[in-house]
Amino acid sequence: MVNKLFSIYGLVILDGNDALLKKLYTPYIEEELIQQTSFKVVSKTNEDINALPSNYKIQVNPRAINLFYINHNLRERILETDGVYGVLDTDIRWTKEELLAEVKKHPKRFSPNVISRPLYQEIILPNLCYIGGGGELAYWLQLKSNFESHNVTFPMLLLRNSVLLITEKQKEKLAKMNVSVGDLFLNQDDLMTKVTKSISDINIDFSPQKDQLQKQFDDLYLLAEQTDKSFKGAVAAQEVKQIKGLENLEHRLLKAQKRKLDDILDRVRLLQDELFPGQSLQERNMNISEFYLEYGEEIIQKLVQNLDPLHSEFLILEL
Repeated sequence: MVNKLFSIYGLVILDGNDALLKKLYTPYIEEELIQQTSFKVVSKTNEDINALPSNYKIQVNPRAINLFYINHNLRERILETDGVYGVLDTDIRWTKEELLAEVKKHPKRFSPNVISRPLYQEIILPNLCYIGGGGELAYWLQLKSNFESHNVTFPMLLLRNSVLLITEKQKEKLAKMNVSVGDLFLNQDDLMTKVTKSISDINIDFSPQKDQLQKQFDDLYLLAEQTDKSFKGAVAAQEVKQIKGLENLEHRLLKAQKRKLDDILDRVRLLQDELFPGQSLQERNMNISEFYLEYGEEIIQKLVQNLDPLHSEFLILEL
């Protein structure tokens, strides 16, 4: 199906389970089974990441052996216990010598997992740059040490483009409600507040009143400087109370206006939910096939023409 959609753009598809490609990977399979290098180096990387003062969360944790054994309908993890190798939930067992003989004879039966697959694909098809989504790059960032330990070039990593597909009708609706496409990226509460303030006949912003109140308290502070500290403390306490009172009134007025303008806000809410389903990106909730059914090959052509992988941007594409 992918070939049918994209072959005219020069797409090349490799079968990663091809016996000849797996043969190229044989030395790395042997090292993974016997030396368990991936486990050692990626575990060390994870320890280093955990020691950093950052919000990065570990995406993948390596296993002792990061390979599956595949044969007919079987695809299970390979385990090693006290020098005996086996396949999880099966009676398959090997000594080290028997296992290495199996690798030489049937390399196709050994399949990399999430830790070792990036190494495998860069061995059989080296890249200057790997372009992927946020989730993919998040775990690739943990794997550089594994590439270095195997003396395989680690590619540059580039976050792929994201796209929001919007119809002409949806854009017209936004224009009528004086809402920009950029506004839709706000969380829904902030969006409702912004729209309410922009269309309300009443000025909901109490900043002028707060400024006026602040000037009055500035005068009171000058007066307080001429007397004892207890009066200055009383002025400060009253200032906090008065400002907070204005903020509460401002919040109540905003809520009242939201209720009054509920019909318009409902239309904005509905439109944002269409373009950001579940308050998430469109691409995480909708499949390209939904658009392909309506627009055919034109949608693929539009994306190819408008997307530039070297421009880190969020593309808004009108259909």
